[in-house]
Amino acid sequence: MNHATTSDKLFALARNYWWCWQPEVASIFRELDPVRWRELDHNPVLMLKEMTAERVDQRCREAVLHSRINYHYRRWQEYMNSSSNTWGATHAGVVGAKPVAYFSAEFGVHESLPNYSRGLGVLAGDHLKSASDLGIPLVACGLFYNEGYFSQQIDEHGWQRELYAPVENSKLPIEPALGPDGKQVMVKVDTRAGSIHAQVWQVNVGRVRLFLLDTNVEANSPDDRRLTARLYGGDVRIRIRQELVLGIGGFRALTALGIQPNVVHMNEGHSAFAPLEMVRMRMHDEGLSFDEAVRETASMCCFTTHTPVPAGHDRFDYGMIDEHLGPQADQLGIGTVGMMGLGRVNPQDPNEPFTMTVLAFKLSRKANAVSSLHGVVSRRMWSSLWPWRGEQEVPIGHITNGVHLGSWLAPQLQDIYDRVLPQDWREHSGEPDTWTNFESLSSGEMWETHQSLKNRLIVFCRARMIRRGNRIGMSQAEINEFNDALNPEALTIGFARRFAPYKRADLLLKDIEQLGRILADSKRPVQLIFAGKSHPADENGKGILQRIYKLTQDSAFKGKIFVIEDYDMNLARHLIQGVDVWLNNPRRPLEASGTSGQKVALNGGLNCSILDGWWAEAYDGLNGFAIGNGRVHVNQDVQDDRDAKSLMKVIQDEVIPLYFDRDQDDLPMKWIARMKHSVRTLGWRFNSDRMVMDYVLQGYVGAAGGLSCDMDRIQ
Repeated sequence: MNHATTSDKLFALARNYWWCWQPEVASIFRELDPVRWRELDHNPVLMLKEMTAERVDQRCREAVLHSRINYHYRRWQEYMNSSSNTWGATHAGVVGAKPVAYFSAEFGVHESLPNYSRGLGVLAGDHLKSASDLGIPLVACGLFYNEGYFSQQIDEHGWQRELYAPVENSKLPIEPALGPDGKQVMVKVDTRAGSIHAQVWQVNVGRVRLFLLDTNVEANSPDDRRLTARLYGGDVRIRIRQELVLGIGGFRALTALGIQPNVVHMNEGHSAFAPLEMVRMRMHDEGLSFDEAVRETASMCCFTTHTPVPAGHDRFDYGMIDEHLGPQADQLGIGTVGMMGLGRVNPQDPNEPFTMTVLAFKLSRKANAVSSLHGVVSRRMWSSLWPWRGEQEVPIGHITNGVHLGSWLAPQLQDIYDRVLPQDWREHSGEPDTWTNFESLSSGEMWETHQSLKNRLIVFCRARMIRRGNRIGMSQAEINEFNDALNPEALTIGFARRFAPYKRADLLLKDIEQLGRILADSKRPVQLIFAGKSHPADENGKGILQRIYKLTQDSAFKGKIFVIEDYDMNLARHLIQGVDVWLNNPRRPLEASGTSGQKVALNGGLNCSILDGWWAEAYDGLNGFAIGNGRVHVNQDVQDDRDAKSLMKVIQDEVIPLYFDRDQDDLPMKWIARMKHSVRTLGWRFNSDRMVMDYVLQGYVGAAGGLSCDMDRIQ
């Protein structure tokens, strides 16, 4: 594309998600048509397809974009062709030409590709971006959900409604995945009840290729054509069929693409069927016995577990396994009974179901939780898999989650960080020395930048509320009130995550009278912003959301508590960059890690959190606020009451006084000092570059190099 037109260059940039963590490139797309850019969920492919080449050229002349486009097009080409001087080239060389294959049920790369529902998917997307930046040879495999998760609408009664809308592939930055023969790759997975077929799509995420399997093909039955339509939808039969396509179909897709991975990384148990296909192939290609093939396969597999509660792990009965894994079991020579044993803690117990997480543990050389505390919980939860070991010797370590700096750090702050941090800080953001000088940043500049981001959040939330008001038929007078909603001078506390009961979105509401007194103080104004989706089948979670919404209509809380519908990556970006305080109060120890608070810390916001997940190892007394003392009561109601009292005390006695303690220039100097300390101490530790470097050094290198591993995990 040496003589590419401006339109050609824009399309090339749009078809690689590298642009989504390059603010300057995103700003070019925005300037082509700011209104459509917002309306189309920041989808550059769709926007460009709406415009003629002549219109694109006209807008580029009007906005003086040609030189910027040429500059960033060259930057992108240099990025794609410069992996030889990356961190990965030095530290992951043994992975070599045979890459890491990263499997996940969801990937949150950007809001324009609705292939995610929650933190697990966003984490997976951040993993790919950091692998790309670090130059780690890695490909990824998932499913393509043409209806995504769901768009959330909150009706006039505050009840969540789910809206599913099919996405046309031609309007997304995806393309057919082509094999060595130049033809589109199709795979087939056999079951007792017939075959499931899937086509493979490719998404480019910087240097990383993400392959998504799609069962919406003519060869399938109507039911199977809808198999990959929705993320986390349907019953247990749909779930096992999705996981069969993801694991076995996914590995077959890589083979058909000519990709032979050195390492397989399973992100949660959804993809645990992938090693079974590897075992089958080794038996066929190398003449190994089943036990030999299992040993060789497990030596190159890594597994990350995310779920700290037993109910969160997929389990299947004998009938489900026989129908879907029967053909695979026959080819492995172990039969369905033997297959069931692979997914049981006690292989001989006929009453124990098949558990995906157990299978993943048994077929991995390296297993890790996603925070230090989660590691403790996981070793305790799964210690029965290794009854001959003490709990502390259970071979489950931890690699704490992190977030991708380029995707989540506000561009305004990136400009400031450019001045105060070393010139190459982006390439070394996962190293502590990079951030040493951060607290020398001017307090006034830090505060003014934060205030501008808060104002941006307020404008965004007002627009979302007006949109909803128009949809549900509010009066013009009511809608007009939203133009002045949210006070830029108020201490703004954000709570946004999945509305699952254990996350306790309503903990702050336990003492409603005291909350009312806090919010009624006009001299020290406080406001709360809530956002988040509840699983479509979770009536309790929906009830919590409705209860909070009803408070927004109560005269005592109206204008002080806000619920913003349809939590997605775009809303998340505005919230984490604009709030003063991020509230997180799950029941300890049920938050495996959590990453939203890490995004807030990166942007200078302060966390107020239960000492759970990542915050249990992050809080140092000066970089945020702690709820409770880390102790847990066996009675859940007692624990909730204690945590609610502690939360209210922290907000009333620590957060509010510190925020409103101002100097003669109206600057909260002690608060700003805490903001800067938070960035310096947390910015390097909880970003995904550090996380991926840990995975490389602690897992990938050993797996790719064929180093010895603890094989007594397979019994």
